[in-house]
Amino acid sequence: MRVKAGTVTRRRHKRLVKKTKGFFGTRHKLFRRANEGWMKSMMYAYRDRRNKKRDLRRLWIIRINAAARLNGTTYSRLVHDLRGSNIELNRKMLADLAVNAPDAFSAVVQAAQA
Repeated sequence: MRVKAGTVTRRRHKRLVKKTKGFFGTRHKLFRRANEGWMKSMMYAYRDRRNKKRDLRRLWIIRINAAARLNGTTYSRLVHDLRGSNIELNRKMLADLAVNAPDAFSAVVQAAQA
């Protein structure tokens, strides 16, 4: 006699189809397509959690460079001067200073060049 896994399988399928609500086309209706879409979305999520860090670092560098040029230097010279004067500010904090407190950023640039 064969074993029917009706309720167990249906519950598993419904749980996954519920997770894919809002996906395009049959990817939110049919179990097999929904499963493919869900697995792919999890791969994208894993990859993009890492890419997000890369993108934010690029954004911080762009902001620091723009503010540094307003203060008569460049990003690379500024970072070199910061290392030489033992000022340990990471890029995230430097970019935040550049955007929200330009006077403080100018003071950091002056301290680094001194």
